[in-house]
Amino acid sequence: MFIEFLGAIWRRLPGSMRRRLVRVGQRRFTASVGAVIFDEQGQILLLDHVFRPEGGWGIPGGFISKGEQPEAALRRELREEIGIEVQDVELVLARTLPKSRQIEIYFRARALGHAEPCSFEIKSAGWFAVDDLPIELSKDQRRLIRRALIASENSYQ
Repeated sequence: MFIEFLGAIWRRLPGSMRRRLVRVGQRRFTASVGAVIFDEQGQILLLDHVFRPEGGWGIPGGFISKGEQPEAALRRELREEIGIEVQDVELVLARTLPKSRQIEIYFRARALGHAEPCSFEIKSAGWFAVDDLPIELSKDQRRLIRRALIASENSYQ
């Protein structure tokens, strides 16, 4: 209950305030990773995240720690948040967000194991068909998923 309260406060903070708070540990820029993760049926793993500002549901990922490689950061975040490993990890996209001074690196991968929330940050994890994604999923997250699908037409489906 307390964590959900903190998440609600975080989501209501202005973007500039959230960026300043994140910058306390990383003054120049932040770097994050995310992944469109598929299961054997071609469904996509999404997480209902306490701190996601634009709504709860989104692809898994998180911040890269100092000295950490992007794929290693992704694997760490997945183990910490939902207890899974991945295989067939491939780079899909890297982009910068100048306003927030952030670098985002996105992968696609296949899940190994069952996703269960292991962190207070994650309310739930779910597998969704491409044509039945949660209505709350942002346009940006949908674009990232489409990009991963196009890049993996023959790999996972």
